[in-house]
Amino acid sequence: MESYKREFIQFLQGAGVLKFGDFTAKSGRKIPYFINAGMIKTGGEIAKLGEFYARAYFEKLGRKAAVLYGPAYKGISIAVSAAVALSKDGLDVPFFFNRKEAKDHGEGGVFVGYVPQAGEEVVIVEDVITAGTAIRESMAILSQLEGVKVAATFVMVDRKEKGKGEKGAMAEIEEQFGFPVYSVVDVYDIIEYLEEDPANAENVARIKAYLAVNGAK
Repeated sequence: MESYKREFIQFLQGAGVLKFGDFTAKSGRKIPYFINAGMIKTGGEIAKLGEFYARAYFEKLGRKAAVLYGPAYKGISIAVSAAVALSKDGLDVPFFFNRKEAKDHGEGGVFVGYVPQAGEEVVIVEDVITAGTAIRESMAILSQLEGVKVAATFVMVDRKEKGKGEKGAMAEIEEQFGFPVYSVVDVYDIIEYLEEDPANAENVARIKAYLAVNGAK
């Protein structure tokens, strides 16, 4: 395993973002592990997370100038931290996020921050994709921006699960909307990391059993 992947998984566990137990995903699936960006709650942690996203951005998109979009609510802090990290490496990009309910006073509207103009590209930053539900919701919101194209999506973890059919959720998103979805690590990286310590045997077995049913073919 690449050292940065191990470092990232250790970071997720240390911050309480990666947990094991019994959880329900947004898709309604009962899952044995959970990725919750909402557990990041210090300046140091969110700064570190932004650095991982910035690294992934540079690896996949190079110096492409795009607008970062963070879906409310967890994507907001990710977009801000990623934008800060990118700017420290010389790529100063704008960012924006959505309100859960449109504001009818002041500046109004559903978006906060920079509003992309026709011809500009957007990069969505999310915490995780399970069945692709959240990304489809984001695309419905972003459809309000005429002439704006989504260039890519970045997430912390690819869960390698089925989407609506037998294919992986990320693959379905790519086929449906025509842009790539990238992750810092995937669930098999997490399994490999956990298997280094025999004390994690039960969690490994539960994740593998879950993937046997819900994993992408």
